[in-house]
Amino acid sequence: MSRKIVVTGASGFVGHALARRLHCEGERVLGICRSDGNFGFPVAKIPSFDDPGALAESLNGADAVVHCAARAHQMQDTAEDPLSAFRKINRDMTLSVARQSAERGVSRFVFLSTIKVNGESTSGRGPFTPDESAHPEDPYGFSKFEAEQGLIELASETGMEVVIIRPPLVYGPGVKGNFASMIKLVHRGLPLPLGAVHNKRSLVALENLVDLIITCTYHPAAANEVFLASDGDDLSTTELLRAVAVAMGKPSRLVPLPSGLLTAGATILGKKAVARRLLDSLQVDISKTRDLLDWQPPLSVDDGLRRCFLIAKDKL
Repeated sequence: MSRKIVVTGASGFVGHALARRLHCEGERVLGICRSDGNFGFPVAKIPSFDDPGALAESLNGADAVVHCAARAHQMQDTAEDPLSAFRKINRDMTLSVARQSAERGVSRFVFLSTIKVNGESTSGRGPFTPDESAHPEDPYGFSKFEAEQGLIELASETGMEVVIIRPPLVYGPGVKGNFASMIKLVHRGLPLPLGAVHNKRSLVALENLVDLIITCTYHPAAANEVFLASDGDDLSTTELLRAVAVAMGKPSRLVPLPSGLLTAGATILGKKAVARRLLDSLQVDISKTRDLLDWQPPLSVDDGLRRCFLIAKDKL
C-alpha cells in the first residue's frame, strides 16, 4: 500500500527532485509550495506555512512530512538583519509545520538541515560526525541548528519521530550558487588558479541525497537520529574541477598557484570567505548513515557529475 508523503519546498532544487521520484515510485506524494506550475506530481499551493488552515487538509492522513522549504544560504545577503530573516523561515516556519504535523498524527518528520550546523571547515582535524557538538558560524547555520533543537524538543513532547539530515554541497541538474558559477567557468575554458589545492571536501549528488531522504522516511532505525550525507568519496578542489571538466568533455585549464598566495590575494580583495570555501577542507563521516540505515550512495562522484551534465549541458 502506498504512503502519503508531504514534501514542502516542492518547487525547489531538492524538494522537486524528491517529490518527482516519490511520485514515480507510486507513493501518494503531495508537494507544498508557494508558486504555480506543472510539476508532474500533485501540488498544493499555500500562501503561508504559518496559517493552520492552509496546511490542515494537506497534512491530513500523511504518513511522513519531508521539510525542504527554507531560506537558502546567501553569499551576498541584503537583509537588514540576516539572522532574523533566517530564523523566521528556517527556524520558526519549520517548527510551525512540525507542530501542525504532530497535531494531525503524522508519524515521521524529516528535516533537511545543513552541514553548516557542524561548522565551516575540517582543516586541521578529522571529518565532521553527526553526534559531535555543533559549531555553526553564520546566520544560516545558526537558524538551522535552532530548528534542529526545537524539533528534538517537539519529538520528545509529542512522540512524532524526527529525522535530521545534514548535507554538504549538493550538486545536480539545475544547481545554482557557487557550484553553478564554477561550472560556467570550466565550460568557458577560462584558466583557473586552482591547480595545486590539496584540501578535501565532501559533496553529495542530488540523486544520492534524494535516495537517503526516502530511506529516512521509512527506516525504523532513522527515528530521532541525525545523519550526515555525502557521495562517500571526498575530492580536493583541484580534483573536483578536473572531474567536472571530464564530465563536460572540456579541457581543465588549471594553473598551479600555492594556496597561501591565493588566500593572501583573496584577503586583499575582500574575498576571504570565497577562498575559504575553495581552499579549506570540509569532510563528513557517513559511517553512521551507512551502518545504521544499511545505506550506500547509489552514485559515485564521477557518475553523479556525468548525469548532471548529460541532463544540463544544453543550458550552459
